[in-house]
Amino acid sequence: MVEVKFCENNFVHGVEEVITKLQENNENAKVIVESCLGYCGDCAEGPYALVNDELVQADSADELYEAICEIIG
Repeated sequence: MVEVKFCENNFVHGVEEVITKLQENNENAKVIVESCLGYCGDCAEGPYALVNDELVQADSADELYEAICEIIG
């Protein structure tokens, strides 16, 4: 199972929609939301997630979702 972590502070960039889509469409993804992941500089710049503890960034929430889906298959 792939672990995908999101920061609550990054919700301002639309990642709530990404979380919902992952939970509905990807059974092999364990979605975790934490209060802070320690990537404050990246968090302020745009949407991101940690996929198996690897940073994945994108310019938009939709692009982040696509990037995560490519990784988790």
